[in-house]
Amino acid sequence: MKVIDHLNSAEKTLFSFEILPPLKGKSITSIFDGIDPLMEFKPKYINVTYHREEYIFKERANGLLEKIAIRKRPGTVGICAAIMNRYHVDAVPHLICGGFSKEETENALIDLQFLGIDNVLALRGDSIKTESTFRPHPEGHSYAVDLIKQIIDMNHGNYMTEDYQLEATDFCIGTAGYPEKHFEAMNLTTDLQFLKAKVDAGAEYIVTQMFFDNDKFFAFVDACRAIGITVPIIPGLKPIKTLNHGTFLPKVFHIDIPEALSKELLKCKTNDEVAALGIEWGIQQSKELMAKNVPCIHYYTMSNSNEVRTIASNVF
Repeated sequence: MKVIDHLNSAEKTLFSFEILPPLKGKSITSIFDGIDPLMEFKPKYINVTYHREEYIFKERANGLLEKIAIRKRPGTVGICAAIMNRYHVDAVPHLICGGFSKEETENALIDLQFLGIDNVLALRGDSIKTESTFRPHPEGHSYAVDLIKQIIDMNHGNYMTEDYQLEATDFCIGTAGYPEKHFEAMNLTTDLQFLKAKVDAGAEYIVTQMFFDNDKFFAFVDACRAIGITVPIIPGLKPIKTLNHGTFLPKVFHIDIPEALSKELLKCKTNDEVAALGIEWGIQQSKELMAKNVPCIHYYTMSNSNEVRTIASNVF
């Protein structure tokens, strides 16, 4: 079933979450161990994130360095299929621009359709660690809106491959929004214009970057509605859990820690104290969002479900 259908038919706020594929070499049980504790809250769908390739340099016999691409985590197609087979819950793979040609993207979508996976979250993706700015694949997409257009083309039966007949796909497409602005955008106004372009291209719902200030989310929704974005907007939450999150999260994800939370965070001496604070903050955030009848609350678990399970048990 498509995410948009789950959202449109829901009578109350839905629960969903996102997992991180394990490092290569770990078994599928590491995925299930993170999902099992959250199934009591009846998620309608589970997102599976994707991490880009990284590069290492190996010295060759002639003394020159060879740049070699490695992927530390498996792809999302097999993981999504395993989740749907085990839990009978829809899985949503993240599809990114970075590191993929248009042909590779098409092949991945064909595989997803073959397996009965009809939801994707279309993202540009981040730059790799060795690059200061995002660099697209030479034969790939530079922006998420172009990726969305390719998926929509396939939904209309238009493929790059023309040497044999292929059936039209039927993907539901989600995209990302940033309540505090994407860090590369000139300002929030231009960021919203780019978001609207993704919706106009075919994205059916928006899931946000994590945030800790609900007022910023509500203002973001109002701003979206003001420019004609009418699709469901799903808030994304992540419990703060370690001492370094106070500096790490703002630096990496370009978000603010609200003053009320930062004051309490500065009082914490241990990770356990931070985790307890993060759970309490997450509970209050979730309750306020539910009171405003958001369509769904999406939790970023990083495949560690402990804190999210405690929050959900107090909310759902």
